[in-house]
This record gives sequence, structure tokens and C-alpha cells, in this order.
Amino acid sequence: MRHEIVQSGEASWYAEKFEGRLTASGERFDAGALTAAHRTLPLGSHVRVRSLATGKSVVVRINDRGPYVKKRIIDLSYAAAKALGLTDARSMQVQIERVESNENTHADPDDAGVLTTGR
Repeated sequence: MRHEIVQSGEASWYAEKFEGRLTASGERFDAGALTAAHRTLPLGSHVRVRSLATGKSVVVRINDRGPYVKKRIIDLSYAAAKALGLTDARSMQVQIERVESNENTHADPDDAGVLTTGR
């Protein structure tokens, strides 16, 4: 299956102060969920975020708008950032591609059940 590359650029992750706040989709932000904020992608859509530094990737659901910092293209939940190895850095270069919401995913044993893709 071919996936559409949407963007390449800088990713960051949400701070703890947003935990429990309402997102643009109307749900409460959960740092443990695999979600993200994007300025224009449809709410509820799924994207694969691939770290250009580590090669790791994670599929997230877009449930909020942002980021509101120049040059950043996506804000990840803590769980998604952790899956990419981003939590020790302020930001990371990534590539985003749309995926089907029912795409095959698996839990990576090294990440204690964090849902990541095999690619």
C-alpha cells in the first residue's frame, strides 16, 4: 500500500500542563494516548510520524490544532514522542505521511506496549 507524504519538518511534544484540557476535537488531552496536533490535517485522521534521526515511527490520530511555534509542523503527545525517542530533546526532524486508520500496527516489546509501526 502506498502512503502519501504530507510534510517534513520539525516535531515537538505537548507539555504536562495540557493534560486534561480540551482538544480541538472536544476530547480531553491524554499524554499517554497516541495523538497529535496539526494545523490543517482533518481531525480524526491518522498519520505515521517517522523520525529522520532514529528511523523510528509511530502512528498517531490527529485530535487537536497546532503547533503554534514557527517552523514546527506537528505536536505529539508524550507517548508518541517517547516512541520516537523525542522526549529528551526539544524537537526532532520528522516526516509525516497519511495512513489508513486500520493499518497494521504492533506493540514494540522494547517500548512496553507503546503502539508503533513495523516500518
